[in-house]
Amino acid sequence: MTYQNYSLKQLQAIDAAHHLHPFTDHNELRAAGSRMIVRADGAYIYDSEGNRILDGMAGLWCVAVGYGRKELAEVAYEQMLELPYYNSFFKCTTPTPVLLAQKLADLAPKNVNQVFFGSSGSESNDTALRLVRHYWVLEGEPQKNIIISRRDAYHGSTVAGVSLGGMKHMHGQLGGAVPGIVHVMPPYAFENAEPGESEEAFGLRAAKAVEDAILEAGPDNVAAFIGEPVMGAGGVKIAPRNYWAEIQRICRKYDVLLMVDEVITGYGRTGEWFGSQYYGIEPDTITTAKALTSGYLPLSALLVGDRIASTLIEKGGEFFHGYTYSGHPVACAVGLRNIEIIEREGLVERVKTDTGPYFEQQLRERIFGHPLVGETRAIGLMGAIEIVRSKETRERYKPSGSAAVVIRDHAIANGLMLRATGDTMILSPPLIWTRETIDEACDIILKALDLAQADLAGK
Repeated sequence: MTYQNYSLKQLQAIDAAHHLHPFTDHNELRAAGSRMIVRADGAYIYDSEGNRILDGMAGLWCVAVGYGRKELAEVAYEQMLELPYYNSFFKCTTPTPVLLAQKLADLAPKNVNQVFFGSSGSESNDTALRLVRHYWVLEGEPQKNIIISRRDAYHGSTVAGVSLGGMKHMHGQLGGAVPGIVHVMPPYAFENAEPGESEEAFGLRAAKAVEDAILEAGPDNVAAFIGEPVMGAGGVKIAPRNYWAEIQRICRKYDVLLMVDEVITGYGRTGEWFGSQYYGIEPDTITTAKALTSGYLPLSALLVGDRIASTLIEKGGEFFHGYTYSGHPVACAVGLRNIEIIEREGLVERVKTDTGPYFEQQLRERIFGHPLVGETRAIGLMGAIEIVRSKETRERYKPSGSAAVVIRDHAIANGLMLRATGDTMILSPPLIWTRETIDEACDIILKALDLAQADLAGK
């Protein structure tokens, strides 16, 4: 029996009775009821009541090539008929993960040539943590196991992912983080830059926080630094351009590995295949997922640099780690075809030279002037709008995040799906967005800001 046989209220009742959602206040959800998204096409999603909504979040940062790609469904169907599943354990593999690994090595920074597959970004970061610590054991330095991360970072929701991440509310619910992880200030100039401090000076100061943490722990005890090229779920925090080069210099100076989380920024989001290439760095690990299949099937890939891979292979011994679905043949077939679509349609170059610059320009020229907006920023097709009570003082509404939720709800009601993270509105649309869809999104954002301003008057 299909969902069309049920009313919205019936589906909501079943949802409330049996379905636990991620990152949800379940009491609040059951009182309000879920929005049922029932179909999608191109850049738009549709709910059960027939409302068409422009998807400003690419599902959850992932639907790069848009919805309704028949050839992705067809390649999954063909692979399912030929070989729906076999594992990558016991010295076995299947063709599609082999070919996808080769393709990813071709696209990645030149020092990265090995790939480990999983099913999610959280799994991939879990793998990265274990692999980095295992590397130092193989190198005869087991004490070198501290990982330096950043406050407000998001690296997934497994125990390892939450521990690597820097979100206090998630740490509070964990009840016991993975030990040996230190968090330092993020490169978030809107709140952390000092009065009159230049972007370059702030970039160096934010990077120095990592160096100070290395020195405090002792370089002989620090395994790696982990960071997102752009801090996505934390509010699309974009580092100054000099920050990442300085981070790489510091890591090399103290013989600390560089782990880059590209679960969000991978596969064209920044206008390069990887954010690491945008910033000109050569990481030792690159965590990826999401847009690897455009979200059509669960798949992640940890890209491993030559330094780690060489030690892993040459020193031998079993790495006791893996997943049932590592290198799933159907997911990898979809990943291969998804990358083929991105290449064939020139989506990465389009983001770099056309839609990305236009997106940043429209946020700056059309949205920044609104009284509720303290800053707009964007890189590729990834943008943020800072919500303030006062443009001059950057005072926020109280409680934190309350105004952004009002704006978000107005935007969705008027046909644009976007996200509120704290006091920041964030967008990360499908890479197929055009100038026309960017204009449409800005029209709705402005309307939502105006409606919210009226709601917030006097608060």
